[in-house]
Amino acid sequence: MTHVNNVQSRRVVGNISLSLDGRTSGVGGDYDMGWIVPHAITDGSRAHMVRVTGAATTALLGRKNYEGFGGFWPAVAQDENADLRDRTFAQWLDAVEKVVISSTLNEAPWKNSRITSSGVGDVVRNLRQQPGGDIIVLASGSVIRALLAEDELDRLSITLCPELVGGGARLFEDGLPATAWSLTDLSTTESGAICLLYDRVRGEG
Repeated sequence: MTHVNNVQSRRVVGNISLSLDGRTSGVGGDYDMGWIVPHAITDGSRAHMVRVTGAATTALLGRKNYEGFGGFWPAVAQDENADLRDRTFAQWLDAVEKVVISSTLNEAPWKNSRITSSGVGDVVRNLRQQPGGDIIVLASGSVIRALLAEDELDRLSITLCPELVGGGARLFEDGLPATAWSLTDLSTTESGAICLLYDRVRGEG
């Protein structure tokens, strides 16, 4: 939890995978993410995902991730043959409140979902005032960048994959405000990826 004006507030977490050259996707565009897969299915990465999402009661998603996740994870939640950690994550995602940031979606068929076209910062500030656990952004670089720009992100969960993809979208673009972060957890995976947790360092008062 964070504290705003001495009032306890919900923590906002951004969770994403990055290449060594800082990319969230490859040269093929938004869906060029095959390089992430070998690192996402390791025991270490699966355990990290369950750990990071365990305290969250709201998932904040962009349109593309909402549609992509909705076409995949609900089936995993019901698959008795799926890896237990994948199924745990899928069941959590199926049940959790899902807030979708989109100005183009007209309906959100996945249960416990709602769409908002409000600005990301406004959405988060409103959610902070409501009861609940962590608010987590799942793999949406645009939403994480918007929250960084407004200094509304409290924790960064980064899975750093040992890949140079040579092009594609970056998470950290020029123009973001300078901020300080503290490493609070680090673990390595069987594929050589590193799971990092950074907490925002804020001044007192």
